[in-house]
Amino acid sequence: MDYMFAPGFLGTRAPFFMDFVTLIVVILPLLVYSAIIFAKKKFYKIHGFLQNLIFVVSVIVVGYFEYGVRVGGGFDAFMQGSKVSHSYASVVLIVHIIIATITLLYWGVTVAKANYQFSKGLIPGRKSNAHKLLAFKTFLGIVFTSFSGIWVYLLLFVY
Repeated sequence: MDYMFAPGFLGTRAPFFMDFVTLIVVILPLLVYSAIIFAKKKFYKIHGFLQNLIFVVSVIVVGYFEYGVRVGGGFDAFMQGSKVSHSYASVVLIVHIIIATITLLYWGVTVAKANYQFSKGLIPGRKSNAHKLLAFKTFLGIVFTSFSGIWVYLLLFVY
């Protein structure tokens, strides 16, 4: 696992794993939106498959990220070299964690409910706006998680 802490590929102070996770965080809203397009075009099986795949891969990436942070010494170790105040970066990190946690919970509920409904022969969102509303909130959370994650990355490794 030494590769995780090799210099990253984005040209910052970040190690490889941070650059990799940040890249995933940047493209995540685009991937999710692409899957949403399939639902809008009534390709529900493809939509469901993609949403499940993206969700599972995202959970694995979060685990990979958390492992890297813990082994790498945590927030304080990654703050070294940053010119940003520790307290400011801490507040931004806390906001990011809150948004990301709520989003992950919403996303998990959205996927679980949709899978259950689909297994019963129902198409979530077709006759009810409940799925669409929960999915919309989840998508907004993914977008906010992405932006706040990028913000944390910039504070730790660029500024």
